[in-house]
Amino acid sequence: MRLFVAVVPPIEVVEDLNEFVEPRREHPDDDIRWASDQHWHITLAFLGDVPDWKTEELEERLESAAQRQKPFELQLTGAGAFPGVPDARVLYAGVRDDSESLKHLSMTTRAAASRAGVTVEGRKFTPHVTLARLRRPIDVTRWVRVFDTYDGPVWTAGSLRLIESRLGEGPGHSAAYDTVGEWDFLG
Repeated sequence: MRLFVAVVPPIEVVEDLNEFVEPRREHPDDDIRWASDQHWHITLAFLGDVPDWKTEELEERLESAAQRQKPFELQLTGAGAFPGVPDARVLYAGVRDDSESLKHLSMTTRAAASRAGVTVEGRKFTPHVTLARLRRPIDVTRWVRVFDTYDGPVWTAGSLRLIESRLGEGPGHSAAYDTVGEWDFLG
């Protein structure tokens, strides 16, 4: 299974962001592939392909990490791009996390995966929600300026999810996501 660990915003937060994004989706640009609002999440750890025999221990360790975490407040606000604004491949909404709990949670979920024998992929953790992927590197200065004006509602993150991603099985040959496990923060 191709897996990642994430915090998923509640429906009211997704709806608020979607209301802001929707008029921009109508902008004709063949280089931009807008992400479905059903896919919006904050990735804590990307695990890639995980053998079935490792998932039970992985789930146990993620549950333990979630139980040690207290709920915390987040806000989707601002924007950015990977690897950078002038040569972007990904356009994203930023995340305000005054408590830095996401950074800590990313470290603990990555450690939990490693202890379960699962290799964590990816680079430095930057909390974000992917809004669009770009077919080729382009300068997204104007898009970042538009999305930088967005300030979503503050919400309380209260759980952690392990999500399976099946490439090419979603709408328009996008990925299909299924939650494999979800654990509440009890800390």
